Amino acid sequence: MSTKLRDEADRSKLPEMIGAVIYVRVSTKEQTENLSLPTQLKACEEYCQRQNFHVLARFREEGESAKTADRTELQKLLQFCRTNKGGVQFVVFNLTRFARDKYDHFALRAHLKSLGISLRSATEPIDDTSTGKLMEGVLAAFAQFDNDVRSDRTRGGMRAALELGRWTFLAPLGYLNAHRSTGRSLVPDPERAPLVRRAFQDFATGRFTKDEIRKSVIALGLKTRRGKPVPSQTFDAMLRNRVYIGQIDVPDFGISRRGDFEPLITERIFLRVQGILDGRYEVTAPKHRNDPGFPLRGYVSCKTCGKPLTASWSKGRSDYYAYYHCRGRCRAVNISKANLEELFVDELARLQPTAGFMRLVKDRVLHAWREMKTDAAKRIAEIERRQKATREKLDRLDQAFLFERTIDIDTYDRHRDKLREELTLVQMDRHSSELEEMDVEGILAFAERVLPSASNLWVQSSLAQKQRLQQVFFPDGVRFDGKRLVGTGLTLPVFNYLSPVSGPKKDLVDLTGIEPVTS
Repeated sequence: MSTKLRDEADRSKLPEMIGAVIYVRVSTKEQTENLSLPTQLKACEEYCQRQNFHVLARFREEGESAKTADRTELQKLLQFCRTNKGGVQFVVFNLTRFARDKYDHFALRAHLKSLGISLRSATEPIDDTSTGKLMEGVLAAFAQFDNDVRSDRTRGGMRAALELGRWTFLAPLGYLNAHRSTGRSLVPDPERAPLVRRAFQDFATGRFTKDEIRKSVIALGLKTRRGKPVPSQTFDAMLRNRVYIGQIDVPDFGISRRGDFEPLITERIFLRVQGILDGRYEVTAPKHRNDPGFPLRGYVSCKTCGKPLTASWSKGRSDYYAYYHCRGRCRAVNISKANLEELFVDELARLQPTAGFMRLVKDRVLHAWREMKTDAAKRIAEIERRQKATREKLDRLDQAFLFERTIDIDTYDRHRDKLREELTLVQMDRHSSELEEMDVEGILAFAERVLPSASNLWVQSSLAQKQRLQQVFFPDGVRFDGKRLVGTGLTLPVFNYLSPVSGPKKDLVDLTGIEPVTS
């Protein structure tokens, strides 16, 4: 009996066990492999043993940065603390394992305090006393300082690599990140690069919309790294990205230089694409209509209301019938598909130039073409002079800043950016001033074959070819007054060459994409 009482009295003097949770973390896979986690865990468990803490749970965060707010194990730990508030201690190896950012540190610290939970470090003297809180604040500030130094070193190394022409980010669509041993930072993706190149080349023709090009290359197999179709925003950004001409542009670092990797497209094609996106170049392709059965829809307009005709199928007693008609409230035009297209074919049949007329047109076009080439050569010479002057200004600016030290960094950056913008615009001007190489005499010979058989050619053509021919023969469109087509007096642009050439623009017939029917 006395022994039992003595045991109970001794037990009443034993310190009460306090619950604790251990949180250990490494930020890289290398640290995981170097057994940093077991080292941290062992130190924390020994600390709990010395402090007479009973370990309730252990949380291991592998390969996660302290900056990541949604660390999975930390989220689980905080949930554990909510269900056990007021009864546990939060133990870490050191404060850098808790948070490297002092603002994150004190935010998490305040949250734990609201739950009645104290933060403890196995290797640092912190507690809830005034001295312990001061030490915790100092250590948190040093953790922030350590993180800032690492960040500066990382940014410095990244900037140095960029200045050497190395791409330091995730490879853009169409490229793959290359190993350093290859001597290049990017290599073309064998699967995606041809499709990215085709997207630029097709869009540069001006015959297709962005959405048509995107759907086309997706159908051919262009997908994101996750195997999904390329979204519109990603595709738009791709068409604007100068990395595809081998150029690295990182405004945050003030870097704009040639990369150490192979461009996917030429600068000429890229500038052409930018001109189309900016609306400086006219898209020559006609609008595509969904229904191939109505080639004149949207092309022939109503003389009464002035709006382009639409078309639809109307159900009769026993069948469906095709009609062209006005839009909205106007009822001036409602004509069968067969009748309107027959009238249009009759108009095309009237385009029967004589041999003498075609000789005159040929002489006129060749004369205009030579004048255009002469004018283009003069414009290019002037643009090259401007390019040279701008580059000389950039060289003098570099000299003043790097060697003579006569201007500060703000002045240098401001003038450098302005001059680079001028140089880009001048380069785009040069591209727009260059004439595409074309066989003008061959085109004229083809026109001699097309004009005498315009009506037959239109009837036998595909939808796209019909729409193309319509624009060539009647570029301003035609109007229908309910009985006949009007406004067909303005026909082929080559007819304009019967009058003297004046002004800077001398339009030629662009028959690209029209092929004579051979069968």
